[in-house]
Amino acid sequence: MKIKTIPLFLMLFLISCKNEPAKERFSYERVQENENKTVNNEQTVIVLNSNDLMLFDKTSLSAKAGKNIRLVLNHTGKIGKEFMGHNFVLLKKDVDVDDFAMLALDFKENEYIPENNDFIVHTKMLGGGESDTINFTIEEPGSYIYVCTFPGHYQIMQGILTIE
Repeated sequence: MKIKTIPLFLMLFLISCKNEPAKERFSYERVQENENKTVNNEQTVIVLNSNDLMLFDKTSLSAKAGKNIRLVLNHTGKIGKEFMGHNFVLLKKDVDVDDFAMLALDFKENEYIPENNDFIVHTKMLGGGESDTINFTIEEPGSYIYVCTFPGHYQIMQGILTIE
């Protein structure tokens, strides 16, 4: 009796496997980590993406001193700027990030950009699907911190722009 049930179970198993949906084929493309592009000797283009998970896609950027930098900030998420806004604020050297971010909280009407001289340049506040482009030049080599000043974001959303 056991010998007769084994082929029956085997046959049922094989029939059930034939109704399995076809597996989708999957492929991916490798992306180089540092996407800075030097358009010519006069300009470096940096594309920085932000998302709904409160992250910049790069925490390290670089450019040459005295050369024009074109920075494009993209918000690749879907949530509006009222709830998940992002910006790029490049701080001057030796500015305390915590103090700057706490001060920024008082400037909601100015898209969380304090009215002081502690930053070099900033983008506008972006919601999902938006982007902004800024152009600037930094003469002095060194490390400069950049942050998102939307409330609660700066601790996660920050990085360093190295000027060589």
